[in-house]
Amino acid sequence: MRGPQRPGPRGDGEPPLELTAFVGRSAELDALAGAMAAARLVTVTGAGGVGKSRLALRAAVRAAAGAQVSTVELAPVRDPLFVEYAVAEVLGLTDHTTRPLREALLGHLAGRRLLLVLDGFEHLVEACAELAAELLRRLPGLRVLAVGRRPLGLAGERLFPLAPLGTDEAVELFADRARRHGAEVADLPAVRELCLRLEGIPLAVELAAGRLRALSPAQLLARLDDRFRLLTGGGRDALPRHRTLRTAIGWSHELCTSAERLLWARLSVFAGTFDLDAAEYVCSGDGLPAEDVLDVLSELIAQSLVTREEAATGPRYRMLETVRAYGAGWLAAAGDTARTRRRHRDWCLGLATMCELDWFSPRQREAAARIEAELPNLRGALDFCLSEPEEAHLGQYLAGSLWFCWAGCGRLSEGRHWLERSVDVEPRPGYGRSRLKALWVLGYVAILQGDTTPARAALRECREQAERVADGTAVAYAEHRAGCLALVTDDMARAERLLRSALGRYQELGELNSNVLMSQVELAMARAFQGDLADAVRLCEDVRRVCEDHGEHWARSYALYVLAYASWRDGDQRRARELLVDCLGDVHAFDDLLGSVLSLELLALVTVSQGDPAEAAVLQGAAGRLWPSVGLPLFGSAYYNAPHELCEATARRALGDERYEELLAEGARLDRDAAVARALSPGGVRPPHAVPGPRGPVPRALGEAGKREPAASRTRKGGEAAGGVPAP
Repeated sequence: MRGPQRPGPRGDGEPPLELTAFVGRSAELDALAGAMAAARLVTVTGAGGVGKSRLALRAAVRAAAGAQVSTVELAPVRDPLFVEYAVAEVLGLTDHTTRPLREALLGHLAGRRLLLVLDGFEHLVEACAELAAELLRRLPGLRVLAVGRRPLGLAGERLFPLAPLGTDEAVELFADRARRHGAEVADLPAVRELCLRLEGIPLAVELAAGRLRALSPAQLLARLDDRFRLLTGGGRDALPRHRTLRTAIGWSHELCTSAERLLWARLSVFAGTFDLDAAEYVCSGDGLPAEDVLDVLSELIAQSLVTREEAATGPRYRMLETVRAYGAGWLAAAGDTARTRRRHRDWCLGLATMCELDWFSPRQREAAARIEAELPNLRGALDFCLSEPEEAHLGQYLAGSLWFCWAGCGRLSEGRHWLERSVDVEPRPGYGRSRLKALWVLGYVAILQGDTTPARAALRECREQAERVADGTAVAYAEHRAGCLALVTDDMARAERLLRSALGRYQELGELNSNVLMSQVELAMARAFQGDLADAVRLCEDVRRVCEDHGEHWARSYALYVLAYASWRDGDQRRARELLVDCLGDVHAFDDLLGSVLSLELLALVTVSQGDPAEAAVLQGAAGRLWPSVGLPLFGSAYYNAPHELCEATARRALGDERYEELLAEGARLDRDAAVARALSPGGVRPPHAVPGPRGPVPRALGEAGKREPAASRTRKGGEAAGGVPAP
């Protein structure tokens, strides 16, 4: 019963908690359980609002039999391409590699017992059918419970058509929801007649109960005849379930005031959830003043047309997809779709700009949470911009401005998609700077994925065009990222030269943000690899001070990583561990998979140096499981790989090959959350004695390099948000 009682899924796609009573359906639950026992793919079909989702989720919990249950809400997904992304996100899979996401999903689920609920797939039926078919064919431990208005059409699919409620159960549902709204039902004959007239459609029954604040059951009956006749949809060839759904939603629409109808239609441009600020900006004007939006929205909530839910960023609101689609039809009929979508686009542009600026501030974590909550809307805005030639430059700006989301919040693969799509579009004359930003962000995302050839091409194009139009900012960012590329491909001399030059350009521009600080961290890493630990420490301590002055945690975490590396090299393993625990806690909170796996790798080395080779092997196994979701392990770099090899050799020597491999496999069974929790646990490491780290260069470290870079504190002039991402 898809009403206000149904919150979104909890973590990792767990079925949502039920906030209202589940009324009736005992026979259907038993029958559905039998169907799920007999087939690996069961599809619950039926009319919109008939209660498919509520029944399916209740049945999934009953039928789990020890398997994990993960629920994928597909209603907010507009593009078939993102079906796989939606499934991966619910399963906690963050894959940044260039391999197909399908292969990543298959690898992630191999050997697991999972009941996957695909809810609201009907607008994505082909993509869902193709994905479900392959997953079921290749994963024997997987079962799929699909929920939609039509079958998937696959061989072996067991259909479970769901009928409306019987009259007695519909009356019981009405009475329960009436009590929830603070009303007691006394006129049972009128309620029974009302439920009969609504044909037992649960959504219609719940909407009717929501109106008891203003109308009695008898008054509802008096209004019902005209509304049904008015909103009987289509001709005789229209499916009955479509007509009954339109009756339920349309009847509620007719009971709305003109302001409520207007807001309902305009809210249809949102995907997923939205907050009050967004609703006031996007939906106000032309008959609906901004100051009235809250009151009108409250009425829509009272009528069960909009639901309210709590999120990390505060209260958010959601429209049922069927309600949203009905509003979208009215918006189109009014000829207001394009204007409202442009308002929605403007809101998303403003949000991305604000969060990019907030990324270098004490509000950094709030910015990450806000962007996470708004991703469905941002995707809609990106698609709108990149589908309209006149809007392409805004799509390029938006894709580039979200660099911190793609790289800092674990969404490299999705960012790569939008960035590549954006740079393929030629901007309007005079808007080339937006494309330059998208180019250098694309180059850096590709670097972090270990895809150096397209990274080099994007950065070269960015620099050439930036120099042609005298865009000094884009030149600085292109040079910075080229330095990062040199760093992870072991060309330390070139990395140092480019990073020093980029820092100089930033200083001339007056730039100070997370990106500038990351360039200094990356320079410090290059100095450390060349054996100059003192210079590396000086650079990173300066970054640390600047970050703490500005409340910045993300760049600070990478500075801590380099400081931990230096402490390990100096033999201070206790200090190295303290720094890494601090670093790992921050990058994991940002969902930064690259930072997490680098920290685990170095923590394994510190652990073996403290005399616990067994725990070190477990941590290496955990890191080894994560690397395929990031890209090329340790970037394929001999410099980054040398500490890994030293850790492995030391642990193997202490444990023996057989025991080392057993512990490595134990670590590989840990998912990311479990691995990080173990690494951060005070009892996770049991060092009997310390083994000093090496002093002097690691293998292949170079000799002294050029002159030192001025500290970041000497460039603190501020500047526009531009963004940078790590390759420490």
